[in-house]
This record gives sequence, C-alpha cells and structure tokens, in this order.
Amino acid sequence: PQELRSGRFWRGVLAELAATLIFVGVVLGASAAPGPLAPALAGGLVAGGLVCTLGGPQANPALTLALLCTRKLSALRAAAGVLAQCAGATLASAAARAALPDDTGLVTRVSLHPGVGPGQGTVVELLLTAQFVLCVFASFDDRHDGRPAMAAVPVGFSLALGHLFGVR
Repeated sequence: PQELRSGRFWRGVLAELAATLIFVGVVLGASAAPGPLAPALAGGLVAGGLVCTLGGPQANPALTLALLCTRKLSALRAAAGVLAQCAGATLASAAARAALPDDTGLVTRVSLHPGVGPGQGTVVELLLTAQFVLCVFASFDDRHDGRPAMAAVPVGFSLALGHLFGVR
C-alpha cells in the first residue's frame, strides 16, 4: 500500500516505539520506590512531556484501538502502532530488569483492595481506561488547532489520577 512508502507513517511508528519505551521505562523505574505515588506522578509527568515533545503518540494499545474504532487511524497504522508499542514496552521492561537490583518488585500485577474480586477489578480498569481515552479525545479536539502542548496537562493529570485511584 501507498501508506507503507510514506516517511510520515514510519516516523509515527518510530514515535510509538520511542514513546512507549520512555513511558514504560520511567514508570517501571519509579515503581522501585515504595508506594503508588512515585509511579503515578512519573506516569503523569512523562505522558504530558511526551505529548509536548512528540505531538501525542498513543503509547497505549487501548487508545490506539479507540482511535481505530472512531476511524481516526487506519487499520494498517493501528496494527503497526500496537506492534511498536509492544516492542517498546518489552525493551523498556528488559532494560529495567537488567538495570535494577533483583529484589526490586517490578512485577506488575493486579493488586486488589480487600473485598474486591477480579471481576470488580476488571470493571474498575475498564472505567479508568475509558476515562483516560475520553480525556485524550477531549484534549485533542479541533479547538487546539494542532497545538499538542494544550493537551499535556489534562492528559498527564488524567493518567496520574487514574493510576492513584486504581492502585491501593
């Protein structure tokens, strides 16, 4: 297809890989600190910074899927983006595992509050993802006229609050 020959397409795929690598690397590094505050703040700040510097890469397969479903991305661009995001997350995880001590608790897992079952935890995760996707959609509307920096604060804030709400 013509899209594969476009330099813009490949720059977008590279931006997805780089953004996910940076995001996951920073959040995993911050998760070495005790408590949920450091990774939540790190995630919010790095998400806002990535919006400002790279112009709003998704760095999140759920967001990419939402953009595909609303026809803001082509199927080819969405598939390449998700593959790049998975590669970036894998590279960041391997780097964090190699760089941090073995006793660092980097294993991500669902940490449910007492009395909250897996079904309820899944519903909370779905709601938090939906609020994040809606925030991104609202932040990148036509009023901002191609100025992604205007979206940095709400996107970062939404991500940090979602993280704090979803963990114990």
